[in-house]
Amino acid sequence: MPTARTFALLLLGASCQSAPDVATLTDRLTARCASFDGQVGIYVRHLEHDQSVAIDADELFPTASMIKVPILGALFDRIERGEIGYGDKLTYTKDRLYAGEDLLGSFADDQKITLDKLVMLMITMSDNTASLWCQELAGTGTAINAWLRDNGFDKTRVNSRTEGRKADRKRYGWGQTTPREMAELLVRVRDRGLVSAAASEEMARAMGRIYWDSEALSSIPPDIAVMSKQGAVSASRSEVVLVHAPHGDYVFCVITNDQQDRSWGEDNAGFVLLRDVSRILWEHFEPERPYAAPTGAEAFR
Repeated sequence: MPTARTFALLLLGASCQSAPDVATLTDRLTARCASFDGQVGIYVRHLEHDQSVAIDADELFPTASMIKVPILGALFDRIERGEIGYGDKLTYTKDRLYAGEDLLGSFADDQKITLDKLVMLMITMSDNTASLWCQELAGTGTAINAWLRDNGFDKTRVNSRTEGRKADRKRYGWGQTTPREMAELLVRVRDRGLVSAAASEEMARAMGRIYWDSEALSSIPPDIAVMSKQGAVSASRSEVVLVHAPHGDYVFCVITNDQQDRSWGEDNAGFVLLRDVSRILWEHFEPERPYAAPTGAEAFR
């Protein structure tokens, strides 16, 4: 459960909202986390005002499928350097299948797919078979971790299928990160500073086409552009979102761990937390445009 020592506030720049507003936001998020049965990490930053709230934002958490963001970045670095082409045709073979509900797994043996469509499956659908293939094409987890280190991300790492990371995989799963680092990856994309301007723009487009929109995205009006990536395993639910809001962009990342509710319905405590935090942030940063999902929205989650 969060304690007073876990909260860090930053208030910089003359254009920032007043300190009581920051305190109010922090109090609302703190109260929401206090009722959650498990560990919670949150990082929020309003990019125009440079107004931030952090709750255990530098602690390590499982990434689950959010690890696909750094996989995407390292893969685009290889494309930028001409080592692989975005339109290259690849051949799917059944030995790549990762058991689950992946679309790629329904492909016939020896069926062709282009790399750009593989990326779409990884980011839009969070297809694990496609994602593990992208991890390999990015140079394996070892190369992705080196790319992360070279770009100043010291805590975010790929663990699965990566030499020397067996203990980390046992503890965190596919990957590990902090709420702050995962959010700042999206900020770097937004600022056209991850790999190159052209690569960053394509990454932003990819992360703007998300199928999994029932949690944090459901608390944001559907006409507002966002970049996002979601993650979920039994004991951890997570989401990172950059919102192109009317009064300035803001980014946030919420990650849980060791949560007691390990169910998979839309009322899972972790999923509800993601929706609630997103709603609190929208209400705080865009008070002049209230939004609530319409009656009957639950039927489409």
